[in-house]
Amino acid sequence: MKKTEARRLAITLGVLILAALFAWAGSSDTVEWSGVPLYAVVVAAAFIVQWLVYIPSQIFHTERFFDLTGSLTYSLITLGVLAANQDRGVRATVLGVLVIVWAVRLGSFLFIRISKDKSDSRFDEIKKSPMRFFNVWTIQGLWITVTASAAWIAISSNNQSKPDVLFYVGICIWVVGFAFEVIADAQKRRFRARTDKTEPFITSGLWAWSQHPNYFGEVAMWTGIALVALGNLSGWQLIGLMSPVFVYVLLTKVSGIPTLEAKAETKWGDDPAYQAYKARTSILFPMPPRRK
Repeated sequence: MKKTEARRLAITLGVLILAALFAWAGSSDTVEWSGVPLYAVVVAAAFIVQWLVYIPSQIFHTERFFDLTGSLTYSLITLGVLAANQDRGVRATVLGVLVIVWAVRLGSFLFIRISKDKSDSRFDEIKKSPMRFFNVWTIQGLWITVTASAAWIAISSNNQSKPDVLFYVGICIWVVGFAFEVIADAQKRRFRARTDKTEPFITSGLWAWSQHPNYFGEVAMWTGIALVALGNLSGWQLIGLMSPVFVYVLLTKVSGIPTLEAKAETKWGDDPAYQAYKARTSILFPMPPRRK
């Protein structure tokens, strides 16, 4: 076996081990489905869905349904968990609504975008290797598992507590994050569709206060969901609180901001206007533009 293939296999195994650990920890004191902890079932389902859609995607060498599959997985599994726990409380129901609203909105937005663009440049090289392409779908399974962990564990938990102060604080934070993501995406979409192309990159609206306001919205939403879920979590179930931490690290250190900033530097790195924008604008958390 070549070193490259061995490394890719190791990545697959590592991802599955992490998912198994989450399934084991999060399944503590949760309801069962056919004798199996419900949370363990949904973790397995999250990966199975990705692998099933990978097959036709590999055959036709397309990434068109990648983002849509991720969003549908969130929605369908959340509906399944809600249906499976007949004794769920208000907290669990609200968590289900928050996750599904987020997933439907983001999934439709991403699918419309790739339908217009016809392709996603991130996958140009990845699609050439079946194993590498498979790993991307497998990693998406882990992304779904960890990101939704607070909500799914809380919904399936035997401990269904009544709403408290953190419950309402969490909802408020989620609403703020959702508004930021929706507004930021709409502003950027209008910017790209404008007829006047004199400005190469967006610096207005929420983008004047943050270089990545949509990502701030994403972090805020999952932080809000974690706070809403907290009342139902105890013991090993508290691993679900890794959700907003994972989202933050993923977006700021791995595949979000670093990737976009590398592309931006390639396009506008020599543009004084771009360097000035970076110097005065917060990277993630919205703040008034800095003055020299």
